[in-house]
Amino acid sequence: MPDQAIFAGAAIRRLRKREGLTQAAMASRLSFSPSYLNLIERNQRPLSARVIVQIVDQFDFDPRSLREDEAIGGVDGMARRLTDERFAGLDIDRDEIAEFLAAAPHVAAAFAKLYDTAGDSVETANDPLAQARAEIEKWRNHFADLDDVAEGLADELRLSRGDLGVALAKRLRVKHQLMIRILPSDVMPNALVRLDLHARQLQLSEMLTPASRNFQIAVQIAQLEQRDEIVSLASGSKFTDEAARSLFERHLYGYFGAALLMPYGRFFRACESTNYDLQILQMRFGVSFEQLAHRLTTMQRIGQRGLPFFMARIDRAGQFSKRFSGASGATLLETDKSCPLWIANRVFDRPGQLCTQPIKVDGGEAGPDSWVTMAQTVSGSGAPHEAQFAVVLGVESRFADSLSLDRIEEKPVAIGLGCARCYRPECRQRSLPPGRATLRFDPVVRGNTPFAFGEG
Repeated sequence: MPDQAIFAGAAIRRLRKREGLTQAAMASRLSFSPSYLNLIERNQRPLSARVIVQIVDQFDFDPRSLREDEAIGGVDGMARRLTDERFAGLDIDRDEIAEFLAAAPHVAAAFAKLYDTAGDSVETANDPLAQARAEIEKWRNHFADLDDVAEGLADELRLSRGDLGVALAKRLRVKHQLMIRILPSDVMPNALVRLDLHARQLQLSEMLTPASRNFQIAVQIAQLEQRDEIVSLASGSKFTDEAARSLFERHLYGYFGAALLMPYGRFFRACESTNYDLQILQMRFGVSFEQLAHRLTTMQRIGQRGLPFFMARIDRAGQFSKRFSGASGATLLETDKSCPLWIANRVFDRPGQLCTQPIKVDGGEAGPDSWVTMAQTVSGSGAPHEAQFAVVLGVESRFADSLSLDRIEEKPVAIGLGCARCYRPECRQRSLPPGRATLRFDPVVRGNTPFAFGEG
C-alpha cells in the first residue's frame, strides 16, 4: 500500500511568518521557486524528503510539527469524533476532514479538545479504557520499534512452528532462571498466570490452550526484557489516569508478545503468499483466531504494509470488549451498540465456524462504508464453557480480491451504527427509534417496522 504524502502547508506558512519572510525570501533560502512554495503552503504539493531536510537545515524547525494533526489521531481520529450522532446528516467525508486538518490544524485541535472535554464526552474522556484505546488508535496500533526488537529476538531464538513453546521456555530458563509449571485449575481457581519469583516459576493454568500458553510466555519475556522501553513509550503519552497508562502498557506487552510469535517480515510474507488465508496463518504460527486478528491490525511497516484490517470482539449483547481500527479508517466501531444484522452478532448460532458477510454501513460518511467482514466465536481465556465472544475482522471491499475466501455474497447487507444511531426506515429488526428523530403515528395504518419517523 502506498505511504501517505505529507501536506503541511499551514505549518510551513506559520514558520515563514515567524521568521518574518516573504514567500520569495523563504523560497530563495530553500533554493526553489516562490511559486513552488506557494503551492506547498496551499497544500497543492506535498513536502518531499529533500524539502524537509532543507527546512530543518535552514531554520530552527522541529519536523515532528509537520504531523501535528497526529496528536488528535489524524484523519481517523477526527472521523471517529464526527460519528457522534450530533453530527448526523452533515455527511462530512474523509476528503473534507483531510482538507480541514491540512488547512487549519490548530483549529482542528481546538475542536478535538472541546469535543473530548465537553458535554456527553466528559465521561468518555475520563474513562481509562477510552483513554488507552485513543492512544492506541493515535499510533494506528503499529509500534515499529517493538516490531523490530521482537523480530530480532525471534530470529535469535530461531522460533518456528515445531518448537515454539520449547524455545520460549528455554529463553525463560536460560536468561531469567524461570521454569514453566502447568498447574491444575483447582490449584489456580481464580488465575490463569502467576509469576512466583520465590520458586522461580512462571505458573500457567491447565485451562489455557497451547496457543494461549505460548502467548503468555511471550508476554512474560516482554515484561522481563522490554519493560524500560515500554514504560518509556507509555510515559510519553499524556494520560490523566494511571489506570489508562497501565492499560496501555499492558497492550504494549501483548503487542510485543504477538510480534514475537508472528515476526513481522515472516508474517507479512505468509499473508501475501496465502492471500490472507486465516486458517493457514493460524496453523503456521500456532496462534488463536483472536491473536491472529489482533496482529492483522498492526501491519503498517513502511515498504511492507499489509491490508488495513480492523478487529473487534463482541459479546452476545452486542457490546464491544475490544476494538482496534488500525489503519482501516473504520468508523462503524465508534458506537455503544452494534447492529443486530451484522454477522458479528449472528455468528453465535454457528460456534467455531468462520462466517463471512459483505456489509454497507449507513451513517458512516466519515469513513469507508463498504466492507468484507469475517467473524468467528471464541471462548473466554481459560473459560471454554463459561464465556463466549465473537471476534470480527474487516477490510474494505476493494481489497476483497486479495483475500482467500471460499464465497462472498454478491449483495452487501445494509447495517447501521446501532438502532439509536441508525436512520434506515425499513429495518424490521429495529428495537429503538433513532435518536433526535421525529416519530410519526398513523391511526389507520400499522407498518411493517416498529417505528415510523422523520429526519427532524
